[in-house]
Amino acid sequence: MSSSNVRVRFAPSPTGALHIGGVRTALYNYLYARKMGGKMLLRIEDTDQTRFVPGAEEYIKKSLNWIGITIDEGPDNPGDCGPYRQSERKPMYREYAQRLIDEGNAYYAFDTEDELNAMRDRLKAAKVASPQYNAITRATMKNSLTLPEDEVKARLAAGDPYVIRLKVPRKEEVRLNDLVRGWVMVHSSAIDDKVLMKSDGMPTYHLANVVDDHLMRITHVIRGEEWLPSAPLHVLLYKFLGWESTMPQFAHLPLLLKPDGEGKLSKRDADLQGFPVFPLEWKDPASGDISKGFREEGYLSEALLNFLAFLGWNPGNNEEIFSMDQLIEAFSIERIGKSGTKFDIAKAKWYNQHYLRLKPTSDLVAYLEADLKKNGVTTKIDLARIVDLLKERIVFPADLYTECQFFFGRPTVYDQKVIETKWTSEAVTVIEAFAAALAALPATPDGPAAKALFQQVLDDKQVKMGKVMQALRVALTGNGAGPDLMEIISILGKDEAVGRLQQAVSVLQVS
Repeated sequence: MSSSNVRVRFAPSPTGALHIGGVRTALYNYLYARKMGGKMLLRIEDTDQTRFVPGAEEYIKKSLNWIGITIDEGPDNPGDCGPYRQSERKPMYREYAQRLIDEGNAYYAFDTEDELNAMRDRLKAAKVASPQYNAITRATMKNSLTLPEDEVKARLAAGDPYVIRLKVPRKEEVRLNDLVRGWVMVHSSAIDDKVLMKSDGMPTYHLANVVDDHLMRITHVIRGEEWLPSAPLHVLLYKFLGWESTMPQFAHLPLLLKPDGEGKLSKRDADLQGFPVFPLEWKDPASGDISKGFREEGYLSEALLNFLAFLGWNPGNNEEIFSMDQLIEAFSIERIGKSGTKFDIAKAKWYNQHYLRLKPTSDLVAYLEADLKKNGVTTKIDLARIVDLLKERIVFPADLYTECQFFFGRPTVYDQKVIETKWTSEAVTVIEAFAAALAALPATPDGPAAKALFQQVLDDKQVKMGKVMQALRVALTGNGAGPDLMEIISILGKDEAVGRLQQAVSVLQVS
């Protein structure tokens, strides 16, 4: 196979918001397709209509678009192997299910729910570890393998409910060479006779998945580890349908684990620890509940992209910063790990901080302007100067507004701990002298000039800078810590700075 023939697919179910693990799966598929010069398909697996959620498909598309994943073929840009929603492909599945029956590799099963439960109860009573409908138990059930042929025909003609089950061989070794995990071998006795077509005429995941991958000429199935137990069943389907020679290569990705490494990451875990697991905010149409999204929480798409790429893959060196083009160049399935990987949200924040610092000042000013407008704040201060002062300190765009509020109003509350320990008569003497020196200047000094002036006052008063610096900061901002204080003075302007220093001296009591 030439690399240009590579075809991969991302096949989500429209049952709600797209979990971040699904985004990673889509990303790895996309990186591989682009690396190999192949195609990326989007297929909507909506065979389970009882779980269909309005708006979910559109949400999936928006999420992929936000992260930078472009689809070559899908519902919105079909190729020659559509439709790309499984609910629109129903006749195809029926055709192949019938072929499996006609060739003796599947059968009709008429068992009721009560009969199935009774079978499971019998097996449990007999101490069977995993009760299942298989090569042994099928002989005691109501199906086209045990019922007379005329009764089967009569039941079908009468419209009796039935499912179609795969006839799994009793004694066969099923082998699969996974690109991530190597050889996987399962004895057929461990595989049950899975339902291929449900009583409503819709296929199950197993049949639809295999038929679609074949008809869509998928060459590589890159999916989550949770599908690994189903892979031997899919291998059997490829064999029974005569498609072994064109069966795609499989790569099962490692699980995403909780930040502590204990168990699979879930939405509940994320909610408890205060971070999102969905790319975009999601409002459940049934309950109205809103779930956090990475975008709305202030993560940049390029930061999330970089973070997700490293959740199970590494480039083989110490590099951590990759653009999409660089990821495509470096990506290989061989460097995907087997073991689960911790979802380290602190690392996601680190990436976000890195990419925010690379943003042009004008982009960050736009974020700040939006938050100021939202909060009804107007100012004549040069916002670009505030951004340049704060950009090394922020993790999210919203931090700009949080960190800079002291610029837009004089303090009404002062850090009490600093007041108790640093607001001394010595500090007040220096601050008063500094305020007078500032007021005497013909114009507002820049940061270095303000620092030189303050140092001159300290020298005159024979006081060390460390003894009064925190008191000066509290007087100007109300806070005990923050960005470069002399740059703050320069941005505020000398008149405002003097006014704040005089206010602090008049309202704060010396400890």
